[in-house]
Amino acid sequence: MKRVTALIVVAAAFWATEGAAVAPAHTPTTPAAAKQAASAESPELAAFKKAIRTKYDMKEKAFANHDAETIVTRFYAPDVISVEGGPDGGIYVGRDQIRPLYQRVVKDSLVKVDSVYTYVNGNAGWDWTDFHVRFTDGKTKPFTFALLFLWARENGEWICKGDYFVTGSFRTGKLASEPAPAP
Repeated sequence: MKRVTALIVVAAAFWATEGAAVAPAHTPTTPAAAKQAASAESPELAAFKKAIRTKYDMKEKAFANHDAETIVTRFYAPDVISVEGGPDGGIYVGRDQIRPLYQRVVKDSLVKVDSVYTYVNGNAGWDWTDFHVRFTDGKTKPFTFALLFLWARENGEWICKGDYFVTGSFRTGKLASEPAPAP
């Protein structure tokens, strides 16, 4: 429990350091309002979406090439915090802790990242995504993670500082006790 509390404190500090204007002035109370608040088009948001789409494309290609090292070193920051929700979830801090996870999962899975809600302000942004996973064996059932990526612009480049994922889908608005089927 202390690690989860520490993660929440770290995330709050990350957002707070980017300035009080990071959070929208009015908290959305419906999925439609959340999407509208997260997707207010601006040149800043368009540039952010383009930059992180490039990172997602790189991650998808690295999965296809079974290349964990590209994901670990070019997608994630050295001080990344990755959290898997659910009763069997884990907390991974730093590249050295996520490396074995990616070395294992890139062997037999392919992914597609689908941005659902995106927000940016200055040097911080986040993106709620559906992360679709399918397997090369043709036998294992594909599934989807609802995955929140936390981004920071460092030295002019967007880098993933953290993520949180659970089985389910932002598009359907459902968590899943079993992995949600990929489209």
